[in-house]
Formats: sequence, C-alpha cells, structure tokens
Amino acid sequence: MFFSGIPFQGVVKHLVIINVLMFAGSYVILGEEVFNSASMDYSTLGRLHLAAFLPGSPHFQPYQIFTHMFMHGSLPHLLFNMLSIYWFGTMMEMVWGPKRFLFFYLFCGIGAYITQNAVQWWELSSAGIDPTTWNGSSLGASGAVFGILVAFAMTFPEQEIRLLFPPVAMRAKFFVPVIAVLELVYGVSGYQTGIAHFAHLGGAVFGLFLILYWHRNRRNYF
Repeated sequence: MFFSGIPFQGVVKHLVIINVLMFAGSYVILGEEVFNSASMDYSTLGRLHLAAFLPGSPHFQPYQIFTHMFMHGSLPHLLFNMLSIYWFGTMMEMVWGPKRFLFFYLFCGIGAYITQNAVQWWELSSAGIDPTTWNGSSLGASGAVFGILVAFAMTFPEQEIRLLFPPVAMRAKFFVPVIAVLELVYGVSGYQTGIAHFAHLGGAVFGLFLILYWHRNRRNYF
C-alpha cells in the first residue's frame, strides 16, 4: 500500500502532527488510565478523558465527539492510521483542496462516532444492560480513514493498492468493498473484540453519502 513521491504537506501534514502530539502529549499530561477490576470502574481515567464514551456515561464529555478521532490506543494503531492518511489523504486533498478535504475528514470521523455509539447502545440495551453504566470507550482516526479510502476508490478506482501483509495487489474499486464487507462480518460476528468495526463502517458510509451528495448537487461549497 505504497505510493512513491507523495508530498507531505497541507492539511494532511497538520493532521498527522496533531495526532502524534495528542498521542505523546496525552500520556505526559494526563497519564495512563487505571481500571479497577473489583468495582468494574476506572480508578483513574487518565488520557481516556479524550476518548469517546457513550452519552449518558459519567465519563462522557461533549468535546470527546471531536477529540476521540485524534487519539490512539497504541503506537501501531497510530502508525497505521497516519500512514493511511498520508498515502490516501494526500491524494484526495490534491483533488479537493484543503477546505473540502478537512470538512470530509471531520464529517467521516463524527459519522464513525455516531454509528459506533448507536450500534453499541442498541447491543447493550438488547442484552439488558443499561448503556449509561457502560465503561467502554472508543478512540482513533480509523473512521475518518475509512471515509478517505472510500473517496480514494471512487476517485481512483483503477489504482492498484499493494498490501504488505498479505503481499497481494488489488485495484482500489475492489479493495475497499472487500474491506467493508470484512468489517461488517467482523462486527456482526463479534470477531476481534476491542476493534470498533462499526466505527469503520460508519466512516465509510458517511463518506460515501457525502460524496454522492456533492456529485448530485455539483456545487462548489468550499
């Protein structure tokens, strides 16, 4: 999944810098969370103050709607998302310009938040669990990244995307639908718990609808 000669500039550059600073700075300033297994609650919330909790949770704050998409749980998590933003986001920023690209990025990130929370609320309620007592949180730019992937596949459908693991190549117009189907299967089956599969799908779907809206209206909003 590598394209050579892509400049590191513009909104993409600032998004990567902000995410890296949030990752390092949150550990330094807020510290790591401490979960008390005896009481099934956080003794110290730490950097998870900036993650996304369900509305109604005692840990929920409105600013989490935005801050969660600039937070990451681990270095590999951060690295994968930043490389994806660099590889695919730069191409879309060059096509759309900085203002439209930034709006799209934030729109997909918020769409991912809405989708993940809606599905989680429904799952907990169906299981007889009060969602306001749930201590789970979500964080990461993956929802926005999946929106960017959809945009890339629609703009450059014939572009070959070469994966590192496994080492296979696939055209963008096939790669993105395959990934989306896998996310849906994983989300419904509960495979790979701890990964917000429906946030990924939410970012992709919100991104798809926004692009279709732009194409239908064909107005220069930015």
